[in-house]
Amino acid sequence: MLWQGIQGLQLQNLFSRHSRRLSRRLAATLDPYLTVTIAEYDGGRMRPSDAYKEAQAYLQRATRGAGGGVRHLKAEPDRDPDRLVLSMDDNEEVADEFRGATVWWLAYTSAPRDDGGPGYFWGRASRAERRFYRLAFLERDRDLVLAEYLPHVRRQGRAVMVMNRQRKLFTNISGGGGWDSDGSWSHVVFEHPKTFATLAMDPAKKKEIMDDLDAFRGAKDYYARVGKAWKRGYLLYGPPGTGKSTMIAAMANHLDYDVYDIELTSVRTNTDLRRLFIETTSKSIIVIEDIDCSLDLTGKRKKKKKKAEDGDGANKDGEKKDGAAAAAAAAKAEEKSTSKVTLSGVLNFIDGLWSACGGERIIVFTTNHVEKLDPALIRRGRMDKHIEMSYCCFESFRFLAKVYLDVEAHRLFDDVAALLREVEMTPADVAENLTPKGPGEDADTCLAALVEALQKAKEKAMAKKAKEEAALAKKKAKRKAKEEAAKEAGGKAKEEAKEAGEKAAEEAAGEADDDDDDEEEEEEEDE
Repeated sequence: MLWQGIQGLQLQNLFSRHSRRLSRRLAATLDPYLTVTIAEYDGGRMRPSDAYKEAQAYLQRATRGAGGGVRHLKAEPDRDPDRLVLSMDDNEEVADEFRGATVWWLAYTSAPRDDGGPGYFWGRASRAERRFYRLAFLERDRDLVLAEYLPHVRRQGRAVMVMNRQRKLFTNISGGGGWDSDGSWSHVVFEHPKTFATLAMDPAKKKEIMDDLDAFRGAKDYYARVGKAWKRGYLLYGPPGTGKSTMIAAMANHLDYDVYDIELTSVRTNTDLRRLFIETTSKSIIVIEDIDCSLDLTGKRKKKKKKAEDGDGANKDGEKKDGAAAAAAAAKAEEKSTSKVTLSGVLNFIDGLWSACGGERIIVFTTNHVEKLDPALIRRGRMDKHIEMSYCCFESFRFLAKVYLDVEAHRLFDDVAALLREVEMTPADVAENLTPKGPGEDADTCLAALVEALQKAKEKAMAKKAKEEAALAKKKAKRKAKEEAAKEAGGKAKEEAKEAGEKAAEEAAGEADDDDDDEEEEEEEDE
């Protein structure tokens, strides 16, 4: 019986295989088309597929002119302000020809996945509508399409992407990556005009920075050879108004990179920070401005908060009970809104394992107070190059005068040079004074205004210095008077102690004399 059962099962499997083969042959006879599907996000990917973006760019060519038969198009701004970049809208089909073979492209979307699978917790890959391109072609063209046409699509798509590329300025969406979010970044076209040619800085220092950027851009093979992620960190530090933000714009324009500006206080967790980094592209500058103010990475804020809570604990028990519910609600709301990014999370963001995803990225931190930053955050290897953005020097002034007034020499230059040696003024303030405020203002007027501003700044600095010196002298005098009073009090106490000692000695001597007299009287009585 067992043997008959096994034979019956084998015959059943054999017939099943034959029926499937016949079904496939019948389907091929009735439907001779094969399909290839390209997903925007495939598998557990956290970033859009390069193949999808290249196919999307390639299909823009098919929508030129009359639209290639496509009835519904999507339009995006082009580099040329008078033109639009057109692409297929969803559920549209377009035909393409390649070496005598005709293929058909279909764009479509599907509902978001809610199965908790790979990528579900990583942003828009699973929580937004999923987009696809489906390529259909005849089975007889299979080898041509797979071996030649698809590589052709990718090459042409990359070329179109380069041709239509617009540099962008990104900022992270507050709370981006939440359960109902479809992305972590929003962007505008990057149109900042600042370049190194118009940046007020010492020429030698400027050339050093430009050479460093050029060396990084062409160092892909070097970084691969030494086993390092293709990234570089820059720390820009100095007083407000010294040009840290304009330096970033000049770097982006010099390298032709996108800029990702991270508002760190709106990033909830270290995981969200990691997601933001993963969603950045290569050829980009990732910026965190005023990092010393962005987050309390040392835990001081929590200590202050705890101290305040301890102080509140001195209130009456009745008040505590009345405010318990409100305090719990406030704590819950703060937990949701307060960033929990830690120093460890920022360090991993800079040079952890995830920092090697992609390549050709520059990370820039700016700060007004470099001394406040944790040394681990700015050490070499994380912030590779430290650039001090200082107050305006005479060379920077001459550059600004040339840019703003087209003047290379003037009788007031000597006055400006002398004042700049004594006064600290930022390039932003110098540039503001050199900017003509009306049609009647010329170089003489602007330079005179700058000299006047420098004179006022000098007088203000001198008054401040005099005030500080007076306060210091007053403090010293007060301390000296206190010391003298203490010394005098100590001397007086010493004198009083001496007098008390002498008096005590006299009293002791008197008592001794009385004792001697008593002894003599007792001896006389005995005799």
